[in-house]
Amino acid sequence: MSFDVVIIGAGPSGLTAGIRLAQLAKEQARELTICILEKGSEVGAHILSGAVLEPRTLNELIPDWKAKGAPLNTPVTSDEFRYLTASSSIKMPTPPQMHNDGNYIISLGNFCRWLAEQAEELGVEIFPGFAAAEILYDDDGAVRGVATGDMGIGKDGEPTDNFEPGMELIGRQTIFAEGCRGSLSGELMKTFGLRDGVEPQTYGIGIKELWEIQPEKHSEGSTLHTIGWPLKSDTYGGSFLYHIADNQISVGFVIGLDYKNPYLSPFEEFQRFKTHPAIRNLFEGAKRISYGARAISEGGFQSIPKLTFPGGMLVGDTAGFLNVPKIKGTHTSMKSAMVAAEAVFELLPVEYDETAPGNALEATAYPDRLKKTWLWSELYKVRNIRPGFKKGLWLGLINGALESFIFKGKTPWTMGHHKDHEQTGHKDAYPKIDYPKPDGKISFDRLSSVFLSNTYHEENQPAHLKLLQDSVPIELNLAEYDAPEQRYCPAGVYEIVEIENKPHLQINAQNCVHCKTCDIKDPSQNIHWTVPEGGGGPNYPNM
Repeated sequence: MSFDVVIIGAGPSGLTAGIRLAQLAKEQARELTICILEKGSEVGAHILSGAVLEPRTLNELIPDWKAKGAPLNTPVTSDEFRYLTASSSIKMPTPPQMHNDGNYIISLGNFCRWLAEQAEELGVEIFPGFAAAEILYDDDGAVRGVATGDMGIGKDGEPTDNFEPGMELIGRQTIFAEGCRGSLSGELMKTFGLRDGVEPQTYGIGIKELWEIQPEKHSEGSTLHTIGWPLKSDTYGGSFLYHIADNQISVGFVIGLDYKNPYLSPFEEFQRFKTHPAIRNLFEGAKRISYGARAISEGGFQSIPKLTFPGGMLVGDTAGFLNVPKIKGTHTSMKSAMVAAEAVFELLPVEYDETAPGNALEATAYPDRLKKTWLWSELYKVRNIRPGFKKGLWLGLINGALESFIFKGKTPWTMGHHKDHEQTGHKDAYPKIDYPKPDGKISFDRLSSVFLSNTYHEENQPAHLKLLQDSVPIELNLAEYDAPEQRYCPAGVYEIVEIENKPHLQINAQNCVHCKTCDIKDPSQNIHWTVPEGGGGPNYPNM
């Protein structure tokens, strides 16, 4: 199937790119064929975020979004920022970037479902349940599109009775909007050297639950962020707690994946957080509704890769446009996609000769235009705040205050990052962490949590979590780091089991919630995350 533009991923940036392209085509009465591939079973199925939305880009993209029924129904009414010790809660000044006047607490999944409706009304074709599994190149090495994965391949690698071959989607331009740590985007960065000369990307893992609480404890529109306990001061992270409509709250925990202690478990730290004396009352007598996890790109300005290559480009969290101090990335991801769409529209000629090497075109105007927008200056001003926490919480807070209030982002230097997987320490250098057993009321285990994510994979398929070398998990990871994959995975995918009195890594790929943490944090970079059959993975309802 051939299109003018093929977009990989129906998240906020991919949908925005499709909408903006279709708007421009309509304004200029040009024919433009656009398709969006989405690996989830439906748009929004794999979307997870806090989320507080700054509507700045939405105002630019769809000015009449209120009349069109955008699901922005809970304006933020109050912000609170607290430092937790094991037994107390200390109110602190809310950092300026975290003020939420004019912002909305949303379900990002539902927002994407609404964006998809707007895109389809403009003629954009959206194909959910189809995972882009392979990049297609022309004879000159330019990207010419993607191929979806075959369906109905058994664990033995042979076609089953349900076999359906994948299809090729050819585009004059291919926009990669896979989100954080996209598998195809990683290949592109290596093939075209897109990360040459920029700082390493650094990541966090965000774990989230949706709860229905007692009405008298609910305060619609209020937001709370915390730092401190249960994390030690050498580990970057904190919580969010947002009161949305219908007596529901979104609660979650984000931990930087540059943590050093191999015994740390982000999932267990989150469960422990909910038991804090200042927090647990909110969850007593409440009902947990949903659960999920997702990695986020935290590198910011200095980690943005080269954005274009012959035949395509990167947008959104694939490129790392998150504003970490704001704890927001949707408005920035959408803005990058708008600018990319405008550059693509100008690049593609009105008349097109199918025999000409049109896929070799590179939209170099995209990064040039991006540097003239508010997005570029917004990320530049806060570029030194996240790396300031490399030496601990207190120095990070001091640096953040200086950057925000004194220098206001105008320091003449730019701090660097390190590779997260290289930060994991030896098992003998750090103490084991004794996590309490879950009580089944406020704190829970992994498997009951994965159940709430509605995760499903066809079991008779090759595992989409691949080991580059089978011996590494035992000979290196277990020996040197006590197999940290048992703990950093929030879905219980990785287990060390005894087979014939010898340790063996068991991969429960059917549990995978597609958070990508293993691909990022594995100390030897031996785990490679690839797409499973289209439609597999979590099915988040309102996350």
